[in-house]
Amino acid sequence: MTSLLLSLLLALAPSAVPGVRPLPAPLSVARWWDPPPTPYAAGHRGVDLSAPVGAQIRAVASGRVHHAGPVAGRGVLSLALPNGLRTTYEPVRPLVAEGEQVRAGQVVAVLTEGSHCPAPCLHWGLLAGETYLNPLALLPRPTPRLLPDGPPAESGPAGG
Repeated sequence: MTSLLLSLLLALAPSAVPGVRPLPAPLSVARWWDPPPTPYAAGHRGVDLSAPVGAQIRAVASGRVHHAGPVAGRGVLSLALPNGLRTTYEPVRPLVAEGEQVRAGQVVAVLTEGSHCPAPCLHWGLLAGETYLNPLALLPRPTPRLLPDGPPAESGPAGG
């Protein structure tokens, strides 16, 4: 329930949505967010974005480096955002240090080998306290566009 409420708050509060992609467009999702039914159950607590080893990782928002270093043998970077959220990136080689202020869009890490994906990928997470949220909620929603229903009508001489 907490996860649902926090997701709704993110969706309804545009000021809380930074909107900077961690990787260049287009983002290619290798594995979607699949939250566990309970805090200790199996699930996927983030999204995996396909990217080559060496890809530059950007801060999705301005904030402070919460952690930059190894966790369970993988390089991890965690940024504390001003809205109380925390975003994480792994496996990476951090280019910033704990406590450092970063700005939205700043290159903060480089993707390394060692992901849990079959091909190289960035595992991107989002937390509110100890509750995991869908990090894709941080990105701006695409603007809908109407497309023509069919080919344009041919224009010819009137009455011909």
